[in-house]
Amino acid sequence: MAKKKLAIVGNGMGTCRLLDELVTRGAHHLYEITVYGEEPGGAYNRILLGRVLAGDSPDSIVTKTPEWYDRRGIRLVAATRVTRLDTAKKDVETADGRRRRYDLAVLATGSQPLVPPIDGLLGEDGELRPGALVYRRIGDCIRMRAYAHPGHSAVVLGGGLLGLEAAKVLSDRGLHVTVVHVAPLLMNAQLDAIGGTMLQRQIEQAGLFVRVGRTVETVYGGDRVEGVVLDDGTTLSADMVVLACGVRPRIDLARASGLPVNKGIVVNDALATEVPSVYAFGECAEHRGQTYGLVAPVWEQAAVLADLLSGSKPPSRYRGSRIYARLKVAGVDVASMGNLGPALERDETFQIIEEQRNAYRKLVVRDGRLVGAMLVGNTAAAATLIQLFDRGDPLPEDPLEVLCRDSGSALTGPRVVCTCHNVTDETVRAAIAGGADSVGAVGCATKAGTGCGSCQTDLKQLLATCKKPAPVLEVAS
Repeated sequence: MAKKKLAIVGNGMGTCRLLDELVTRGAHHLYEITVYGEEPGGAYNRILLGRVLAGDSPDSIVTKTPEWYDRRGIRLVAATRVTRLDTAKKDVETADGRRRRYDLAVLATGSQPLVPPIDGLLGEDGELRPGALVYRRIGDCIRMRAYAHPGHSAVVLGGGLLGLEAAKVLSDRGLHVTVVHVAPLLMNAQLDAIGGTMLQRQIEQAGLFVRVGRTVETVYGGDRVEGVVLDDGTTLSADMVVLACGVRPRIDLARASGLPVNKGIVVNDALATEVPSVYAFGECAEHRGQTYGLVAPVWEQAAVLADLLSGSKPPSRYRGSRIYARLKVAGVDVASMGNLGPALERDETFQIIEEQRNAYRKLVVRDGRLVGAMLVGNTAAAATLIQLFDRGDPLPEDPLEVLCRDSGSALTGPRVVCTCHNVTDETVRAAIAGGADSVGAVGCATKAGTGCGSCQTDLKQLLATCKKPAPVLEVAS
C-alpha cells in the first residue's frame, strides 16, 4: 500500500516536538512526511535565542539538523514560504510557484511579532528603518549583533520574556539599555504587583533601566535610528530599537486557504479544522476560544495529534491545558501558574516577601488545593508546585510546607523536574546512577535541562544529593 503524504507547514518548536512524537509512534513508516520551513536549516530552540544574540553560533541552538530529517525519511523543504493550500485539489502552493500534493496537512505556522504603528519606525520603503529590529528569529539575532557595539545605546520595546532576555544580553555586551513597557508591571501576564516590582528591582540591579507604563510615540533619525520619544515627552537616544512587544497567531496562510479563523486557526478537540484532512496546532491554533503562547500546551497538543495521525490511540483528544510557566528572565528565576490572585471568596492567599533578597513566593489555595502560584527570585519549589497544580493533589494542612526545600515529600508520586520534556526526578536519578555526572550529561541522557534551561538548578541539586561519595583509600601501615 502506498504511503499517504503528510505535509507539515512550519518548522518551529511545535513541529520539532510533533516529529519526535510521530517517530516514537512509528508514523514516519506510515507517511511520506514533508516539512516546509521558511527559515534555512533544521529546527531550533527559540527559547535559547539569547545565546545566539550573545555571540554563540546558530548551530548551538539547533535541535534537528537536516541530516536528522534525512535519516528518518522525512523531507525538509527549507527556506520556502507556503502561500496557500488548495484544499479541493489537496495541493501545497509555495512562493516559488510550485505545487506539491498532500493527503493530510498540519499547519504549525506559530506566531508573528507585533510591529506597533509608531511614527518614524518605518522607512519610505515601508520596511523597518535601519537600527530598528525585531527579536524573533536567528536571522534577527545576527542582524542585532551587527548593531550591538559596547558604549552604544539600545531601547527595547516590551517587558515580557523575549524583551527582557534581549535587554539583558545587550547589556552584557556593554550597551546602555532601557526597557520600555506599556503595562505598569513587567511580565504583567504572569506576575502581580509585588512580583513585578521584585523582578524590576533585580533587573535594574543587573544594570538595566526600566520605564513601565510608557509607550514610544516616535522614532527619530536620519538614515538610521537615532532615538525615541516617549508618550510623556521624554527623549531617549538610541543606536538601535528592538521590538519585542508581543506576538499574535499567524493565520495568513489559513485565511488564504479558506480555513475558519478567529484569533487563531479554529480547531476542535481532535485539533482538526473544519476543512477535511487539515489540522492545526501550537501558537497558531485556537481551541475552545483559547490560544496558547507557552511551550507546555504545544507539547500536549503535539502528543494528541501524533496519537491520532499514527493511529496509536484513536480516542485521544485535546481538552485544553492548565497554564504554567517556569522561566529564567534576564537571569532571574520566575515561575507562575494558574490564578494570579484569589478569584472566589473562599480562596486563601499565602505570601512570603523577602525584601532584602528581592524574592517573592505566593500561593492561592482553594478547598485545600493549589489554584495559583508565583515565585520570583526563589523557585526551589517550582517543580513541586507545578505538579501539585497540574494534578490537583491536596496540599498539606499548612500549605507553606510545600515551599520548603524538601517539599517533594508532599507529592504522592515522582516529581517532574523538567516540564519542557516531562522528565521526573526518578529518571534523573537513574541517569546519574548510570554515570551522568554533570548537567550536560544528564541532558544528553534524559533531555532534562535542554529546553528553557530553568530546571538546571534542580538538576545541580539532584547531582549533589545523588553523587556517589569518593572511595576511601586505605594507606598501609
